[in-house]
Amino acid sequence: MFQIIGIVLLFALVFGSYLISGGKMDVILHAAPHELMAIGGAGVAAYLIANSMTVIKGTGPALGKIFAGPKWKPSDYRDLLALLFLLTKTMKSKGVIALESHIEKPHESSIFSRYPKIAKDHFAVDFICDTLRMMTMNLEDPHQVEDAMEKQLEKHHHEAHGPAHALTNLSDGLPALGIVAAVLGVIKTMGSITEPPAVLGGMIGGALVGTFMGVFMAYGLVGPMATRLAGIIDEDAAFYKIIQAVLVAHLHGNAAQISVEIGRGNVPSTAQPSFVELEEALSQIPNEA
Repeated sequence: MFQIIGIVLLFALVFGSYLISGGKMDVILHAAPHELMAIGGAGVAAYLIANSMTVIKGTGPALGKIFAGPKWKPSDYRDLLALLFLLTKTMKSKGVIALESHIEKPHESSIFSRYPKIAKDHFAVDFICDTLRMMTMNLEDPHQVEDAMEKQLEKHHHEAHGPAHALTNLSDGLPALGIVAAVLGVIKTMGSITEPPAVLGGMIGGALVGTFMGVFMAYGLVGPMATRLAGIIDEDAAFYKIIQAVLVAHLHGNAAQISVEIGRGNVPSTAQPSFVELEEALSQIPNEA
């Protein structure tokens, strides 16, 4: 919502101030389609040249995140803690064998099925199951497990940042592409140097629209979007850090209740459930679960 408001204010204030000061939109509207073709087309081409297919395919969904906001809401953090509570409690009270059916086929698991949004996140499910599988294989050194989990998180975070880095690079290049479009406009103007001053003035004004649009798109649209996307990716990454905190706490020999409490302490403040809220969520889990 705020992103849409910001875009509306950006256009209203920039072009509004231009009109109030006596500027005319005729020159901009006449030149805009050609300049957009040159700058936007060159920007898209450069984006395709500079990035891998994985990043290019991820750009569309990444742009959706800018307006949708972080994937994980406060209720999802509460569900994650409840899920980890069930898994660690099962492992502690019923043993490794009872847990194997849940981590080998998580999509058929009665525990994972209680939390469908988390179950649909492939990385979260794989991250949990792979770590628990390591534990069932007698890898019980908390420091080794924490180090292995940290490397997985770093890899996932780096890959998730691909579109944000690509958009930042595009933003850095747009002002230069605007200059390229402006230079082409000047070349065109110089080819018509015999025209009267009024005509030349309009042509030079049209050429300068290219510089304006390159800078405007870079610092008013693409750059802020890239920054917002990077922030959302960082916010969502906190969700996976909770998994690491709880499972490492479990390996240190803590009870399931203590492990999830340690995890709750790592939840971002804006999404953190209170102690009472978490207690209520855990108390609502049926005994057979």
